[in-house]
Amino acid sequence: MNQSKHKMNAGLVKQAIAESFIKLNPLAMMKNPVMFVVEAGTILVLLMLMMPDAFHAQGRFGYNLAVFLILFFTILFANFAEALAEGRGKAQADSLKKTKKETTANKIAKNGTITTVSSDKLRKGDIVLVEAGDLIPGDGEIVEGLASIDESAITGESAPVIKEAGGDFSSVTGGTKVVSDTIKVRITADPGESFLDKMISLVEGAKRQKTPNEIALNILLVTLTIIFLLVVVTLIPMANDVGVHLQLSTLIALLVCLIPTTIGALLSAIGVAGMDRVTRFNVLAMSGKAVEAAGDINTIILDKTGTITFGNRLAAEFIPVGGADKKELTDTAVVTSLFDDTPEGRSVLELAQSRGFTWDMSAYETAEIIPFTAEERMSGLIKDGSHYRKGAVDSIKQFVRQMGGAIPEDLEAKSHEIASKGGTPLAVSYNDRILGLIYLKDTVKPGMRERFDELRKMGIKTIMCTGDNPLTAATIAKEAGVDEFIAEAKPEDKIQAIRKEQEKGHLVAMTGDGTNDAPALAQADVGLAMNSGTIAAKEAANMVDLDSDPTKIIEVVAIGKQLLMTRGALTTFSIANDIAKYFAIIPAMFTVAIPGMQVLNIMGLHSPASAILSALIFNAVIIPLLIPLAMKGVKYVPMSASRLLSRNILIYGFGGIVAPFIGIKLIDMLVSAFM
Repeated sequence: MNQSKHKMNAGLVKQAIAESFIKLNPLAMMKNPVMFVVEAGTILVLLMLMMPDAFHAQGRFGYNLAVFLILFFTILFANFAEALAEGRGKAQADSLKKTKKETTANKIAKNGTITTVSSDKLRKGDIVLVEAGDLIPGDGEIVEGLASIDESAITGESAPVIKEAGGDFSSVTGGTKVVSDTIKVRITADPGESFLDKMISLVEGAKRQKTPNEIALNILLVTLTIIFLLVVVTLIPMANDVGVHLQLSTLIALLVCLIPTTIGALLSAIGVAGMDRVTRFNVLAMSGKAVEAAGDINTIILDKTGTITFGNRLAAEFIPVGGADKKELTDTAVVTSLFDDTPEGRSVLELAQSRGFTWDMSAYETAEIIPFTAEERMSGLIKDGSHYRKGAVDSIKQFVRQMGGAIPEDLEAKSHEIASKGGTPLAVSYNDRILGLIYLKDTVKPGMRERFDELRKMGIKTIMCTGDNPLTAATIAKEAGVDEFIAEAKPEDKIQAIRKEQEKGHLVAMTGDGTNDAPALAQADVGLAMNSGTIAAKEAANMVDLDSDPTKIIEVVAIGKQLLMTRGALTTFSIANDIAKYFAIIPAMFTVAIPGMQVLNIMGLHSPASAILSALIFNAVIIPLLIPLAMKGVKYVPMSASRLLSRNILIYGFGGIVAPFIGIKLIDMLVSAFM
């Protein structure tokens, strides 16, 4: 997996590098006003290099070339960060399409021969054979046989369902898995019309919101760019009035030094740092924006099956009926599960073992094993003429009647009680007696309630979204401790729930693991997929939890808040930095014509030319110097917004003012020596 991931990253990097040049298109750059201004200046400097006579720039080739290269690589750096973030989104729908193409089908020809074909080659009316363990290759209806089908990857319902030919439950969905038996399916959807195709459409159409912090920062950057652009433009008539001629390349360099290009360049480094920090918690983040958004989320929507719960219905209790002894019930349940390799069968043995029961497998090696079938809906074994069975209540009742036994009076009531709690009752019988029930439940993962309490304290609302019926959903929601739940949810319902929260101005995080979660994971501002889930879910999300722990979102939120604090601190530093450069450069530029301004040249810069070059060099050098801070991040300490603002102003605001004065002066000393 790691190798594939590295290859994937290398591919995305190569694609992002190519996109960085494609995005040089001015029409694309207009979406980012700050960088559009930088690109316009870069083009002007390039024209000066190509036509020095037209711009009266003779004898300044080296200076103009240096300015051009700095501006050009600044734009490429910004474009690369944007392209890398976009590259992951473009791969989401491609993964769903690949998953669809990789599904094969056993197509039955009219003469009865069977050939293996890709699922995208199937057409309406084709008949396919699907055996136990196979994925159903496309939407269709069963025309022969019946089977138990696991639809959890599509519907979110954890319990397998029985589908059979000729009834109301003959419809099957592509991507679901046949658990038992063999069926023949007539395909009812052409390529492009299936449920999976709808999934692809939903993923391709889903767009992530910009975070409030991102919107606020963009507004700030645009405002500062406009202000400094006006400042530079007004310098031209002011300089002419005092007899100072300012070169166009000098004005462009001054503008780039003053507008907030520094924080623009550092944004991608901050995002990469956030992705690295979540990696330490075994979470793979596909973009820095996802980590940033995590710091601002208001609502988390969690899938139930495999996320809040283990996903398989496991044995939770042995309940005797008809006056039977609990030990006898447990012993019989163990015998019926000795050769049952399903999660339910294994859970029966684990539950009995936890209650102190032991058994000898060798004593049953000669027994006749009765496997589970969708038609009989029960399993067990026959040993020395004795019949041991477990299965659906109705099936066991019918079997016991055939054996001449009676049905316990309290069986129905206790079965209903289990069902009312959202569980599944399995009846256990020995010969003609029903001994009791096995209570199967979709078990909530340990520690869920405590973790949701933590989220609640952080002001984050939790909503459980599941394909289960309302009764089961309510039981699980109460046990897990979520704030709200949505039952019988289809993929469209999950996306609607996310959009509803987003329309309120909320940022939404979604955790899930099934194909049915893929569109919602793509729509959410933060999509955290479980590594144990389907490929489609992991590709649609912008984060993957390698531990498959949905509560990991808490750590992701804390890292997101640290990312926001880091960006806020560096933004404060950058703005203060630009202001300091303004007061450092302007006096030096006008000192020759206005000797009285020498008193403001507190750094004693050598000349206007050295001042501009020193500022440009400092503007370039400060970016790599700040990267370590951006990568390490500012320590996350919960505090009020006012205290956080005061702290940033004191540390990063003051530092942002002092650093340029010291840096520019040192660089000016070196530059003036060469000049």
